[in-house]
Amino acid sequence: MISVHNEPQPTELGDVRMANRAVVLRHVRVHAPCSRADIAAHTGLNKATVSSLVTELIEGRLVRETGLTEHRIGRPATMLVLDGEPYAALGMEIGGDELTVVAIDLAGTRLLTWRRAFAAPAAAPGDTVRALAALARRALNRVTGQGRTVLGLTVGVPGLVDAAGRVELSTALRWRGVDLAGELRAALGDPEYVVGVDNEANLAALAEHRHGAYAGTGHLVHLTGGTGVGAGIICAGRLLRGGRGLAGELGHLPLAAEGPWCACGRSGCVEAWVGLPAVIARVLPDSVADGPVTDFLPELDRVETLARQGDPAVLAQLAGIGRHLGHAVSMVANLVDPEVVVVGGHFATLGAWLLPTARQELADRAVGGCRLAASVLGAQATALGGATAALAAIESGRLPAR
Repeated sequence: MISVHNEPQPTELGDVRMANRAVVLRHVRVHAPCSRADIAAHTGLNKATVSSLVTELIEGRLVRETGLTEHRIGRPATMLVLDGEPYAALGMEIGGDELTVVAIDLAGTRLLTWRRAFAAPAAAPGDTVRALAALARRALNRVTGQGRTVLGLTVGVPGLVDAAGRVELSTALRWRGVDLAGELRAALGDPEYVVGVDNEANLAALAEHRHGAYAGTGHLVHLTGGTGVGAGIICAGRLLRGGRGLAGELGHLPLAAEGPWCACGRSGCVEAWVGLPAVIARVLPDSVADGPVTDFLPELDRVETLARQGDPAVLAQLAGIGRHLGHAVSMVANLVDPEVVVVGGHFATLGAWLLPTARQELADRAVGGCRLAASVLGAQATALGGATAALAAIESGRLPAR
């Protein structure tokens, strides 16, 4: 079961049928194609209950029958797979220099992936909300034009987000106390579907757990690479949020007593050593000669090109940044003992040059063994995780409104 901030309430947890429906739906998602008998055998639900639940899921267009299989003992069985064709879920991300939207169907198939250049740190929150809403409306028009019903929309933000979708603090965006969920909901005309907001690393971790190279790993951490650095933590298959939903704020832990100045007002933070602005400033000092960089993609491409050409100064800088990254990863590894830490954003883009020294630093500092890998989900991990999170109500066993 995947949730953003809307965990079932105690009365809902008592709804046995809804919980059983969630069990059946998850089994079909993970093991399709499968039969009713397969579901009963693996979940412990009796056959009559499974048959009734499957009928509901077929009527709700969440599951469909896909024919018979002869490869079994006894009578051929009708096989089941996820349907979900009439539905779509949207995820979005506010990055340092762009906005991203991803739409998926119930099975996780990408329906669209769009990106728009936008310098959110230099824009007022209201301008960002309007740009976000405009991009969302375009995507919504595309999927509803295909006859799909939107199940939800979730936005990822680099910062601290409370349970109501209010961005308490984002040093990367220079926001404090912005009711992003409320303002975006109003800008979209108070839609019937849920509009949610979550920390970007949490959503990226959900995407890794569902769609990444280590999908299904019970203990996994995703480190975002961008203007901010956050950790999305999956423990025993569930997102670890902490008491107030603020777990994983790695970017402002100090790596050293002395170090470069950080936007949070302190010095030596992880973000100040390995965040994207810090990497660009260190590797390409000429890039900040005329003021802060607002469009990072061309500069990141330039760093990658120089690294591929074997520029010795660039390679030396990246090796040093990799050591700082490995130090940061070791703190996470020693605290939550993940099986794998997956790095995204510019960490993945520059992984060929960052990860060798990062892995060595991790091995030197971490108590237990922990794998360190680059994400294969690309720049859309957070938005993909937002779309995945937007399916939370369906994942918990609720039938979509007809």
